[in-house]
Amino acid sequence: MRFPLLAAALSLPFGLPVHADTQTVTLDPLVVTATRTPETEDQILASVSVIDREEIERRQFRSVPDALRGLPGVSISGSGGAGQPASLFLRGTNAGHVLVLIDGVKVGSATLGTAPLQDLPIAQVERIEVVRGPRSSLYGSEAIGGVIQIFTRHGGGDLRPRFSVGAGSFDTASVAGGISGGGERGWFDLGANLEYTDGINACDGRAIPFAGCGVDEPDRDGYRNLGLSARAGYEFSDRAKVDVSLLTSDNRTDFDGSIFSGNLSRSEQQVLGVEGTLRPLEAWTLTLSAGRSQDSYRAFYADAFVPERFVDSFETERDSFGIQNDLALIPDQLFTVGLDYQVDRISGTLDYTDDSRSNTGVYGQYLGSIGANELAASLRYDDYQQFGGQTTGNAAWGYLFDQGIRVSLSYGNAFKAPTFNDLYYPGFGNPDLSPEESASVELGLTGTLPLGRWELSLYETDIDDLITFDAVTFAPANIASARIRGFEASGMLQVQEWNLGASLTLLDPENRSDGSNQGNLLPRRPEQLLQLDLDRQFERWSAGLSVYVAGRSFDDLANNERLDGYTLLGLRAEYALTPSVRIQGRLENALDEDYQTAYLFNQPGRAFYLTLRYEP
Repeated sequence: MRFPLLAAALSLPFGLPVHADTQTVTLDPLVVTATRTPETEDQILASVSVIDREEIERRQFRSVPDALRGLPGVSISGSGGAGQPASLFLRGTNAGHVLVLIDGVKVGSATLGTAPLQDLPIAQVERIEVVRGPRSSLYGSEAIGGVIQIFTRHGGGDLRPRFSVGAGSFDTASVAGGISGGGERGWFDLGANLEYTDGINACDGRAIPFAGCGVDEPDRDGYRNLGLSARAGYEFSDRAKVDVSLLTSDNRTDFDGSIFSGNLSRSEQQVLGVEGTLRPLEAWTLTLSAGRSQDSYRAFYADAFVPERFVDSFETERDSFGIQNDLALIPDQLFTVGLDYQVDRISGTLDYTDDSRSNTGVYGQYLGSIGANELAASLRYDDYQQFGGQTTGNAAWGYLFDQGIRVSLSYGNAFKAPTFNDLYYPGFGNPDLSPEESASVELGLTGTLPLGRWELSLYETDIDDLITFDAVTFAPANIASARIRGFEASGMLQVQEWNLGASLTLLDPENRSDGSNQGNLLPRRPEQLLQLDLDRQFERWSAGLSVYVAGRSFDDLANNERLDGYTLLGLRAEYALTPSVRIQGRLENALDEDYQTAYLFNQPGRAFYLTLRYEP
């Protein structure tokens, strides 16, 4: 029965237990990103990974990219140490082919086309859901490789403070704190964090011939992050509730640059979301949502002999509104109909031909089960102000065998709208560009063992009309294409106090564009990725290790600049001084591996971090 769970989830604040008489019934964790409706992981006909707060603290992740690295289908290319730009490639697609949401609100730069994952404060994160595969039929543009949704801390229950302080290598220091509560019907959480590090030398670039950052500036590139979050909501009855969330991030980043590009950036991200849920009828759930996200980037240049000088600024302001109707009119069948409206506005030092655009999207979805068969289908139409309409769809079928093994087959197409830089960058943009389009097919196999769960996926994605620079017209054009084939395997195993997790990704990201680069690998996508995690509990002690292995990749389309494969070993330990006080230690890159994920951009060597946490 799929949808009694849905009704229960929509009638309660997410994350709170359900009370029945004197017993507490804990529902399986619910995932909302894959279908825009709450489902358990084993119900979803899509490849999904979830990172919750418990795992974030147990594995002592220090950033959002740090938490995402090692998940099936995810590879990350970092341009230096902490706070430096991090590009995420999901299932081998481009960095701009993943949609990033925070509490349901789309984030990122409308000029650059990506979200600054490195600046999102992980201290304010409750959970992260990663859906792999096309999702434009539910979300519109960008969701070619998949969707990443980050949920801020929720709160609820008794009043609980929290506090942590940390220090470590590269003169790193951090402090975070917050308070949560709300009682039985309400919930709130307030949190703040500050992190500072002197960092490493981000880049060993060269000016002639140009490579890397284009300059040789051998200094340490520091980073400072200040994060604030607030979330509150109230359940007025079992038919009405409201939730409001706010996340801000203020960042200062040194980088290796020039008087033209700057070598210091100040950036801010702010996300505000409001969601109201109503149940006018037992079978009808109505969700209204609105949000605003802002992305600000300002570049400066400064050195010992030159006072700080302003260089450039880029600002994105995005307003969104959504209405969604979930109709459970027939047992084990759910119908969803919704509308999204979005307006992007940009500003800054550059004078773009057009500085705003709007999009209206309407979508429908069916989820159902007939005996052992599970079905999912969705269809969406987007009407963009710039280039007209775009229709996308997705269909999936699954069959559950008596042994608990499920086989699934899915097909979907997706698209990505051109960025403002692609269309209107002064002296460079091409306003006649069309959206990038993709088609994907996936075969999946999942199962549950007495001691754990496993999942296998085999997929192929074809992408056409990729936007790249055209040497003939000296402007962007829809002239590139790619075919990506991949295999993913993951599993979790628990034996007494031991927990073992593993994931494997095999990738063939082939450039199918005409010309001399045809048949080459797409840049910065390793062909093999392996992650192993082992954790053990010893009463007050716990300890764990992680092994991350990445195969070779190339930094350029011509495949001339090879990035060698590498292996990272991480060790972690924790000791509970009291039930409320814990001390944690993490050793990163324990083997002191010298490696790069982008040509001439450095990565940190061996580093140790110590954290003291208090949370009753």
